[in-house]
Amino acid sequence: MIIGNGILANALRPFDTKDIIFFASGVSNSLETKTSEFTRELNLLHSTVEQYPDKKLVYFSTCSIYDSSKTESPYVLHKLNMEKIISEICPRYAIFRIGNAVGKGGNTNTLINFLKNSIITGQTIQIHSKAKRVFIGVNDVALFINQNIGNIENDIFNLIYPYQFSLTEVIVPLEKHLNKKMTYEVIDEGSFYDINFEKSTQSFFQEITPEEYLEKLYNTYL
Repeated sequence: MIIGNGILANALRPFDTKDIIFFASGVSNSLETKTSEFTRELNLLHSTVEQYPDKKLVYFSTCSIYDSSKTESPYVLHKLNMEKIISEICPRYAIFRIGNAVGKGGNTNTLINFLKNSIITGQTIQIHSKAKRVFIGVNDVALFINQNIGNIENDIFNLIYPYQFSLTEVIVPLEKHLNKKMTYEVIDEGSFYDINFEKSTQSFFQEITPEEYLEKLYNTYL
């Protein structure tokens, strides 16, 4: 059972099953500040669990939880609260913390979409030289969960490609893919967060290098 109709929900449809609730209708904009949006997701969670108390719930959280610069953001605080509530009210659950999900279209505020649009429009942006980010394609999210959900029970799991990309590593192949240079200035700032790369994700992605993975993301979704 899939709740939601965004890029992640659509990627999960080939693996839909009556025994699992894929809760893919949460707040997706990390810049969201409206209390009404967070309340909507919370209310939907409660009504879903009340209606299907015996089904395993799969929830999608965020790796931004590990980012020290975002610990007080409404989005991160909301996701942490949702994780806590799920662990308290769901007999069976799996929480996947996703890092910068990439799919066709979707939220224009995601990093890849922002960089792509900046290149296309010729907008000049600032690049933080010390920043690093993690990514995963929505099809890989769906495929990994389909293959491994039986082994993840009442746990929180970091689901990402196991590598932290510098912004230069992201931009250079993106420029090549779009056949257009980006206009940007480099600022000696930025950060990246410590994150545990799960052993099963390292095995899942072992045959594709970081460079190849970005190329795959761009060719598949952009």
